[in-house]
Amino acid sequence: MSYRKRTAALASAAALAGSAVWMAAPVARAEVVDVNYQCKTPIGDKSAVSPIDIKGVRSGSGYRVTMSWQKGVSSSPVELGKGAMTPSATIALGGADSGTLSVSGPANDAAIPANTPIKISDLSGTYTPKKSGEVTFTAGVLTIKALGTTTTCTPTNDPGPSLTLDVTAASGGGATGSAQGGGSGSDTGAGLPQTGPEDSALALGTLGGTVLLAGAAGTLWLTRRHQGARAGR
Repeated sequence: MSYRKRTAALASAAALAGSAVWMAAPVARAEVVDVNYQCKTPIGDKSAVSPIDIKGVRSGSGYRVTMSWQKGVSSSPVELGKGAMTPSATIALGGADSGTLSVSGPANDAAIPANTPIKISDLSGTYTPKKSGEVTFTAGVLTIKALGTTTTCTPTNDPGPSLTLDVTAASGGGATGSAQGGGSGSDTGAGLPQTGPEDSALALGTLGGTVLLAGAAGTLWLTRRHQGARAGR
């Protein structure tokens, strides 16, 4: 094969390798979903609709999953002082995995006036996939504990998933994913790529660039080798 044909073939292979990397990009889709909660409270039934956002950040062999409420839910007939209310919730897993992920967070950092919607802090938990494939995360039951009472809020409108991830199980096993509750709701995956499309694109762009740079280095090596061979004749 001539020098020019070898160079063209190498450049094409590098470009195809970069394209293959992009085509293998992991799927990550996030969507804010309206959830209609029906709440069982100590003073009767209440209802509220809140948009729910769920995000996942890669953390070691799993994901740090955070659930956010954009509107308050339920209310209290009396003021709830600072630290008087503690929330927790479940997230239903679907697709390649099943079961629930427990998420929790800190108590309220400021007093909540009587008869006003209770703003829920961000709740988080750790999800470790035991099955590979596309996994969905959907808002589940919200539990509010305050002043010795418990309020349970259950979605009634069959909300769709707020997050979809294409995950790979570290062990390649067939068991369901493990779920651990969070603490403060803070991100423990600092410095690691987020699972959103933007960060996946950045990470893959770096990898694709590495493949192409390797191809360019190979082309340069062939050029120098060809020139050396001609000089030695």
